[in-house]
Formats: sequence, structure tokens, C-alpha cells
Amino acid sequence: MGAVTTTNRRGVLRAGAGLVTGGALAGGCGGAPAASRAAGTSDSTPPPTRAAGRPTAAPRPAPAPRAFPGQPAQITHGPRTRPQVALTFHGQGDPAIATALLTAAERHGARLTVLAVGTWLDEHPSLARRILDGGHDLGNHTQRHIAVNDLSESEARAEITGCADRLKRLTGSIGTWFRPSRSPAASARVVGLARAAGYPHVLSYDVDSLDYTRPGADAVTRKVLAEVRGGSVVSLHFGYPDTVAALPAVLHELDHRGLRAVTTTELLS
Repeated sequence: MGAVTTTNRRGVLRAGAGLVTGGALAGGCGGAPAASRAAGTSDSTPPPTRAAGRPTAAPRPAPAPRAFPGQPAQITHGPRTRPQVALTFHGQGDPAIATALLTAAERHGARLTVLAVGTWLDEHPSLARRILDGGHDLGNHTQRHIAVNDLSESEARAEITGCADRLKRLTGSIGTWFRPSRSPAASARVVGLARAAGYPHVLSYDVDSLDYTRPGADAVTRKVLAEVRGGSVVSLHFGYPDTVAALPAVLHELDHRGLRAVTTTELLS
């Protein structure tokens, strides 16, 4: 596995998004909070456009959450016997970088799971449909990406349902998954609140890329490939150019090992 060069990093970003306006903008769940911007964009879907005097059909509602019999309330990985892995992304940060990452994955035939932050959806509502149209899972990563386990019950409930409401308005579904913010695992109270909001399972992970610590593309690649195995759920983040640069090498090596990157829904189905 060769090193990812600066030229390759630029090529991935240009291929996926044209121009990336740069910077690591999304904080990791274990790191300092990301700087937030005031949400000045409507979170409602645009009206259908007209072609030849007729309105286009409205997009189909997104998939709803599913219960997976035999799986625990808090899922960290899928079946170890399957030659598949789930690459899951915390959805926040520069939309150009997010689009570049989605495009790079799709060109490789990979499908991802994106856990979106509600305030990010407020600012960039079109990305919800972009994710779904690419064949990826879309889920809930709380409204403001704060430490949900540390909140009071009413505050934690508002964080979960606030993001769920935005996803519902944008896609017709509350999203297929819930993942707690600022922690790899949800507390028992947050698990219960997520279930009450309509999520039968909380999605955790067994491989942490640590990409939010900004270690560089090569370090992200090495960390993921050193720990991933069949059934793994890998934690990654939007908002970091080095994560985009690392993705082709990760996917190439997964192919070499006979592991396919699929949505979490497919991994568990």
C-alpha cells in the first residue's frame, strides 16, 4: 500500500467537487466542538421543477429505521462471517469536501452510511437528498453535535428529535440510524430516548479512524486497515480533506482483502 501523495489528494477533491474551499471544519466526537455558523438556510426541500409544462415527480420517501432481530440495542459491528464492512461518516463540515468524498466512494462502487448533524442540514439541506440519491444510508447524529450523554433527559430528547424532524421534512423519514454525538456509545438513557424517537438500534462502531485528530491521510489509512475486518463498522468524518485523500487507498486495500464497503443496512440485512 503506497503513500497518498499531495497530487492524489488534490485530484480526489477536484474530481469530486471541483473546488474545495478547504480546512478541517468538523470536530470529531472525541475532540473539541466544531465552530458553528448561524443557520440562515431554509431546511425545507425546494419545490418540484417543471419540465415541458409539467411538474416533476416528488422524490420517494427515504427508508425508515428497521429492527434487526438478534442485534443488540447498541450495534458496534455486523456479522463477522460476512465479507463486508460499513464505512460510517459523521455528517458535518464543508459541503464541497462531503460531495468529493461521496463522489469518490461512488466511483469505486462503495456505499456509505452518513450520520448527519441537524444544524448542518439546516445550512445545507440539499445534501440530504444528495446522500440518498447516491445509494447511501442517512441517519441522525443529533441536532447540535454536543455531548448528548451529559444532557438532561429533556435536553437529550430535544437533540435526538430535533435532527429527526429535519430529516423527516427533507426526506420523508427520520433516517435509518441514530448515533450519539461526542461519544462512541450512548448511555442507557440515550438508548431509551432514541428508541422512543423511532430508532430500534443505536449505531456505534468497532474501528475509530481518528481522522478528526488530523493525523494525515496515510495515518488514517493505516489506522483503518490495521483494525478493520469482516463485519466492522468504521467511524470517519466529513469535513477533512485528508479523509477524502485516504479513501481510495482504503477502498483499494479492502478490495484486495475481499471486503466490500456497503451501507450499514446492507451489512446487517
